[in-house]
Amino acid sequence: MRTPEEHATAAAIIQLMRSVVYREHDEATWTTLDRNASAVRDHFAAVGVDVVVDDTEGYAYLKTRPEADGEEPLPRLVQRRTLTYNVSLLLVLLRKRLVEFETSGAEGALVVSRDQVVEMLRLFLAESTNEARVIDQVDTTIRRAAELGFLRQLRGRTDQWEVRRILKAYVDAQTLSDFAGKLAEYAGASARPAGGSDD
Repeated sequence: MRTPEEHATAAAIIQLMRSVVYREHDEATWTTLDRNASAVRDHFAAVGVDVVVDDTEGYAYLKTRPEADGEEPLPRLVQRRTLTYNVSLLLVLLRKRLVEFETSGAEGALVVSRDQVVEMLRLFLAESTNEARVIDQVDTTIRRAAELGFLRQLRGRTDQWEVRRILKAYVDAQTLSDFAGKLAEYAGASARPAGGSDD
């Protein structure tokens, strides 16, 4: 029979396997992970998975460990997710917005509205005179980002979404820099007359 501490550790391991653990939303699991960090890491290390804990941002998640040279790969516990262009684009735009939010010195969580997301994505979506189709595309993109754990709908507010800080672990500074370069190219191409020259 498990002791209360063993039960808490097992529950924390299961919670990590299900999703990202946030200190602010699951303090009991976070405390267990902190108290029994060695046992939890050993558990996952046996199956080739690392436990990544960001104390500053207050989240923990699982990451598949790269195989060493010549090592036979294990089946993946943490599945790779294929993202659509729209979802990838939204995540990068939200990451950029998160940087701006933090740089401004604002406190708390970054919250974006559905209308704000529409405006963020509109520039990059295929031109359409059908506004309902554009809104439908955006709603689908928001839902998928929420399913992946990068957005959380505010309770009682269907058009307000909290940007989860785990996004910082998935979209790094290099990705943002590369994206900024592509944005500049896009803006330059848009401003250049058709058939014009760079000279």
